[in-house]
Order: sequence, then structure tokens, then C-alpha cells
Amino acid sequence: MTTRRRKKEKRERWSPGDAITALLPLNENYDTMRSRNARTGVLFILPFIIGFLVFMVSPLIQSVNMSLNRVELVPGQGYALTWNNFENYKYAMGVDPYFNQYLVEESGRMAVNAIATLVLSFVIAVILNQKFRGRTAARAIFFLPVILASGVLPGVEKQLDFNMLQGVSDEIAAQSGVNISAQLQNLLSVSGIGSGVFDVLFDMIDAIYDIVMASGIQIIVFLSGLSAISPSLYEAADVEGCTAWEAFWKITFPMVSPLLLVNAIYTIIDFFMKNDNRVMEWINTQFTRARYGESTAESWIYFGVALAFIGIASFVISRVVKQYDS
Repeated sequence: MTTRRRKKEKRERWSPGDAITALLPLNENYDTMRSRNARTGVLFILPFIIGFLVFMVSPLIQSVNMSLNRVELVPGQGYALTWNNFENYKYAMGVDPYFNQYLVEESGRMAVNAIATLVLSFVIAVILNQKFRGRTAARAIFFLPVILASGVLPGVEKQLDFNMLQGVSDEIAAQSGVNISAQLQNLLSVSGIGSGVFDVLFDMIDAIYDIVMASGIQIIVFLSGLSAISPSLYEAADVEGCTAWEAFWKITFPMVSPLLLVNAIYTIIDFFMKNDNRVMEWINTQFTRARYGESTAESWIYFGVALAFIGIASFVISRVVKQYDS
């Protein structure tokens, strides 16, 4: 059985050449369902591909070129580039007093918040997938932070140095005399949890505003996967005497787990591009100081770190999730 399964998986695994031939007629893979799905997916992302080639390729090449040279402004002529033997990258990694510090701190914060966001969004999606009165309104409420975060609210909060949800929490604590964050921390402090885990949990509690604001899209993605699970699977499990807890781990989680990779990649990119990200703020500060070569080098290092996190997440998740063919 194991050998047969390995042969089947080998047949189903596509090489880059198979992916290309799936888009071309007159080949053996063209009329398969997998090829049709691939072509449909390409049509959906075709506007982005065209926009990327037209508007983004040239600035990216220019950015790489600036990161490898010393950039000097020439009055009336723009700027001049002089090769400096990777001095911009050496400065970013070994001389800049803030870049490495901010990079380590923000990467750690991203890792904690990304895990918390995935867990919270999955739990909320499971709850919102149940049948109860007001389910549509509840879904709209949980998606509201996405609308707020994509509008002018983050800019207003940054200009006024004000945190809306934190302000609401402080007002509730002042009126009721109960500080939810403090009570949770007190509860965890007497639970016997190790200090390392204790600090991570505290960071998650303190970052609840960012986690809630970043969970809307992930909730919708998980809801789409939960809605696609056939009720007959749960009916068969109930006939076999399966408990709700067993059905969750044997049916719900395995069927939705492929979406973990999608949400993980989206969450990592989203946190790396936050408005309050100190790495981004420092790079912008360097750019406004006319350190164009150094700021572009730091941008590419930051981009490489983001890709590394995405690669690690993809490697880990692809090893633990279940894949199902439609």
C-alpha cells in the first residue's frame, strides 16, 4: 500500500515543465481537470502579472542598481551611480546602529503575532461557521477591522498617536474597574507556565489590537474552506459514534489545513508591511536623509528576511497539512 501511494504521489507531482505545458494546447496534460484549474487561476492573476511587468519591473531593477552603487545627486541631471563594492550592504549589516536592532525586534514580533493571528482567525471562523441567529451580523462585525485598517484610520491614529481599540479597552476598564489584559496576565502568572512561554503569551495579550485588526481576511479564507466541507462527512462520523472533538480533528482541521499556507503567507506579508513597523520607518528616514544607496540596500535585506520567513512557513506547513484533490 505504501509503495502504491508513493507511485501515485509521484505521478501527481508536477514539475515546472508540466505547469507550463498545462497552459499550451496539443499536449497530454491540457485537457485534465488540474490543467483547467491552472488556466483559470492564471486568468484571475493575469491583470496583476500585466501590471507588474508594466509598472514594477523597471523600478525593481533601478532599486537593485542603486543598492549596489553610491548614489550622488547631480543638479539638473538627476543622480549618478558609482560602483562601491557592496558597501551599502556592509553599512546596513555592520555600521547602521538601528537597522539590525529593529530588524530582529520586528521579526520576533511578527512571528508571535502571525501565529496568534492564525490561531485566532481559525477559532473565530469555526465559531462563525455554526448556525445561530445573527450569524451574518457577527461575520460583518469580525470583518469590520479589515475595512477600518484599509482606510484612513491607521493614518489618523498614527498622526494623533492614538490607538482606538486600546482607548476603548481603557475606557471599559475605567468604568468597570476590570482590566482584561491585567487579569489575564495575573491568571497566567499563577498557572505554573515557564517564563519563556509566559513572556510570549504576554506579548500576544499586549498585541491584541494588532492581532484583531489583522484577522479579517484570514477569517474569510478559513470560512470559505469550512463552507466547502460536505455535511455528509459529519453525518457519517456521527453515525459511527464520532464525538464533536474527534470530528474536528479528523474532518474539520484536515480539510481546512491547506488554507493554512495561504493565510500564513498573507499574514507574514501583512505584518512586514505594517504602518507602525520600525524597520520601514527607519528605511524611510534614511531615504529622506538622501542616503539612497543605504536605504535601498536595507530594503532588499528586509525583503530577503520576509522571503526567508515565507519559505520557512511554507516548508513547515507543507509537511503537516493534508492535501485533497477536488
